Amino acid sequence: MTTQGTPGQHGQRADTVFVGGRVFTATGPEPIEAAVAVADGRIVAVADEAAVRLLVDRDTEVVDLAGGLLVPGFQDAHVHPAVAGVQMLRCDLSAERSVEGYLAVVAAYAEAHPDKPWICGGGWSMDVFPGGVPTRAMLDAVVPDRPVLLTNRDGHGAWVNTAALRLAGVDRDTPDPADGRIEREADGSPAGTLQEGAMDLVADHVPVATPDEAHAGLLVAQEHLFSLGVTSWQDAMIGAFPGNPDNYPVYLRAAADGSLKARVVGALWWDRERGLEQLPELEERRRGGRVGRFAATTVKIMQDGIAENFTASMLEPYLDGCGCPTQNTGLTFVGPEVLTEAVRALDAAGFQVHFHALGDRAVRQALDALAAARAANGPSDNRHHLAHLQVIHPDDLARFAELGAGANIQALWAAHEPQMDELTIPFLGPERAAWQYPFGDLQRAGAQLVAGSDWSVSSPNPLWGIHVAVNRAVPLDAPNASDDHKPREPFYPEQALTLAQALTAYTAGSAWANHLDDVTGTVEVGKYADLVVLDRDPFEHPAEEIGRTRVLRTYLDGRAVFTATS
Repeated sequence: MTTQGTPGQHGQRADTVFVGGRVFTATGPEPIEAAVAVADGRIVAVADEAAVRLLVDRDTEVVDLAGGLLVPGFQDAHVHPAVAGVQMLRCDLSAERSVEGYLAVVAAYAEAHPDKPWICGGGWSMDVFPGGVPTRAMLDAVVPDRPVLLTNRDGHGAWVNTAALRLAGVDRDTPDPADGRIEREADGSPAGTLQEGAMDLVADHVPVATPDEAHAGLLVAQEHLFSLGVTSWQDAMIGAFPGNPDNYPVYLRAAADGSLKARVVGALWWDRERGLEQLPELEERRRGGRVGRFAATTVKIMQDGIAENFTASMLEPYLDGCGCPTQNTGLTFVGPEVLTEAVRALDAAGFQVHFHALGDRAVRQALDALAAARAANGPSDNRHHLAHLQVIHPDDLARFAELGAGANIQALWAAHEPQMDELTIPFLGPERAAWQYPFGDLQRAGAQLVAGSDWSVSSPNPLWGIHVAVNRAVPLDAPNASDDHKPREPFYPEQALTLAQALTAYTAGSAWANHLDDVTGTVEVGKYADLVVLDRDPFEHPAEEIGRTRVLRTYLDGRAVFTATS
């Protein structure tokens, strides 16, 4: 066991001590037998229990881990709390898993809010509907008189009713936008599902959430994240989006009034309809975006879509239902030349670049742009990272370490579930399907693993993500578990991580991406006491039970921000 600090010297006392369990410090491959002491918001000792108890006086809180595990606060490196929180306050479908359940929630919400001119919300899953495409007729049956727009769980599609299409003037003669697709009925009329950029045809007409609603949504989301042990995050979408106000002032307000307690990095949205002329605006937002615990120091570039609706950017065409190549290789949102120019300029300006790169062509384009930036500007500590990484060509795996690029994984997706088995694998083919979510290969290639949830796309529970990273199968109580509650076979188990590797990605790894690793992300003397108490030590239980682990307490700066009630 590594002992840190010199407990008991110079009359030092602790505000809180944690005893009676092991500690995963995220600095090594195994938990250690130790107790931890906290004073003035910082960790002051990691040592044997007898030594740490020398720091206890009558005012010290003694937390008995009771055989549980103390871990660093989890950090989510790709999440959308401001948007997710507003969805929680609106028509939230995320708890349902059937068409009937979705429609019942919509009908109940509409009845409870007769004064709302629009019914807005989201959280539906593509795999619930035939072909992943819900129809306007379904919504018309429960809300015929008001427009409805409900984004799906991944945020890349919207379900709308006839009233919404009519209000927006979208009909059979409306062409598909360059960055999206209108799903259509046999006669060409809109079917009720809008993919990618086509969402904006209707979403631009949705009333924007009020500043107070957006602020309330952020705080609701923060409390939910605290309950899951998340103490820091990177919001991957800072800007204005249909139905939501610009969340930049929302964060500034919460940071200024102290209601934002978490440490947050904001990723400023790169407008793909524009070029380098937006750089001065981003620099101005960065200058004004350092308030309290919020720092808008990153730029988010969305390079492609998602595989399920065939908009993820692929090196080779998607297959059709018969397994034959199509003409579709997905969408590239920022052309390679513009992308290279933009990344070079952002890197030179000291921005971190956070890419949405899901298909293998998008991954390669992002890595190529980073290589060009390094050649032009030299190495930096900007810590650029690529999120999602569903399909990576094997030739590109080693480039992450070579370029110092973080591999930002959303581990909960690396499992057999209907959206994968029915809407993805058949259209990729067996060779490409095996390239999906190659966490193990990235780890072995020396990549810096960073972890996030993409909530509200999927659950923000880090322990469920860690379960999947280790088991390559979802916990049976997770939202995307099998309907028959039976375990599915592991999804390319050779790509599994160890429990320590996965825990490190969700703590120290994400702290690295957030430039917080000097003050958080590990349990070490001198670090902020951002800590989580787990109800068990998952290293002492079968790997198949990791997902059953629960958060009992969450601490930020040594103060409890969440305590489980039962």
